[in-house]
Amino acid sequence: MTAVRVGVFGLLGSGNLGNDGSLEAVLGYLRAEHPGAVVDALCGGPEAVTARYRIPATRLHWYRGEYRTASRAGAIAGKGLGKLVDAFRTAAWVRKHDVVIVPGMGVLEATLPLRPWGFPYALFLLCASGRVLRTRVALVGVGAAPIADGPTRALVRWSARLAAYRSYRDAMSRDAMREMGVDTARDGVYPDLAFALPTPPAGTPSGTVCVGVMAFHGGNDDRARAEEIHRRYLDGVTRFVRALVEDGRPVRLLTGDGVDATVVTAIRDAVDSPLVTAAEATSLADLMKETAAADAVVATRYHNLICALKAGTPTLALSYAAKSDALMDRMGLGAYCHPAREVDADRLLEQFRALEKQSAELRRTLTERNGLAARQLQDQFTELTTVLFPATDHAHALRETQ
Repeated sequence: MTAVRVGVFGLLGSGNLGNDGSLEAVLGYLRAEHPGAVVDALCGGPEAVTARYRIPATRLHWYRGEYRTASRAGAIAGKGLGKLVDAFRTAAWVRKHDVVIVPGMGVLEATLPLRPWGFPYALFLLCASGRVLRTRVALVGVGAAPIADGPTRALVRWSARLAAYRSYRDAMSRDAMREMGVDTARDGVYPDLAFALPTPPAGTPSGTVCVGVMAFHGGNDDRARAEEIHRRYLDGVTRFVRALVEDGRPVRLLTGDGVDATVVTAIRDAVDSPLVTAAEATSLADLMKETAAADAVVATRYHNLICALKAGTPTLALSYAAKSDALMDRMGLGAYCHPAREVDADRLLEQFRALEKQSAELRRTLTERNGLAARQLQDQFTELTTVLFPATDHAHALRETQ
């Protein structure tokens, strides 16, 4: 039998460790359960994906300046032409596959600044091509949230409707898509795919606190006050780190995307202490090792939270979206959330001290919740095999005879 051809799609290899962690989890599933599958990617950073995961990869956008602001006529024309070219490129890529998987990520949300003609348009092209060309497109363990912007909302809604399979990383994501007019009656809810990655061994107590930072400027609806939000966030986190250092605590700064490096630099310059160091993580596995070695974690980025929770380390969330609150609640730490838009260093320090007092109990809770997450993700992968792969074998045989 000819091997099943599987494509993976998304902003992968572009510097976001959470996105790449979702890809790694799906590749682990494919290599374990479908070792004969031929896999390649259409993604944001093809060179990085090929180097790290040893699969062929194609650039997501024809126009290389897609994510740079276009101000000159040539750049604007290039972006416009790129939208047309990408429609044909995406269809040609989809046609080569029996199944295309979008592995996790918040592809159906706009909780961070997002333009409709960027990734939402790319996802719509993928799902529409899949429907026309009879290639099954699966949105696996994805995140979703209510979207106010009309064009973005429409593209996301139609992408979800055109996909052959959908599952979500939390119940609020499924609820959001139902509210946007998508029939979710057959859609499942499972833990984030990153919970399927290997868990590092726990470290020995050292007093270290990991603080996961983010180049946070609010969401899609906060553009008018983005700089104000960022200044307040940075000031609050800096004051919190300084208070920890004054208590003699070593602080390890974590990031989850290349753009976060400026925040790390700003905090280190402001606090100016040898107790403040920065991790150079290049994967979720690296982040999990860092969080496993810490006594406690305070983190902003969603997948920084996942790494800490999966490592079993007591964690406090600087929450910038409802998905963070939902994740913390699911893992039994719902009481330990603090708003990223309104960081109050004194209040944050109070919450942190309360977290540490409950450390032993919280570690036991996380052990139980992680065991449940692992079992639920195994159910997710079993469902994927049942829904996607028998059908692809038949579809491939039909194509070969045409």
